[in-house]
Amino acid sequence: MSVLRRDVLAELGSRSDADAGTWASVEVVADSLALGEQTVRDHLAGLESCELARTAPDGTARITVTGEELLALDIDEMMIVDSKTTDRGCAGGADL
Repeated sequence: MSVLRRDVLAELGSRSDADAGTWASVEVVADSLALGEQTVRDHLAGLESCELARTAPDGTARITVTGEELLALDIDEMMIVDSKTTDRGCAGGADL
């Protein structure tokens, strides 16, 4: 099964909250999606470069307000989101 960043963002959104400041562990997100933690971290790096997620040094992550707003659009098709930088896999066509 191929998991898109959108799947990681949606799972993160169901387990964290930008306004409340609640964070989720990468391990929990990975387990929920039946993925390896490194795969989730890679997706989170791309989401963070697009300002859709935040990660902390303690291994937790949370969705941002922008990420919540993007999910609220409830778009079923692929979305392309540009980042300010191109070194983390977001600019030019993120697979959201």
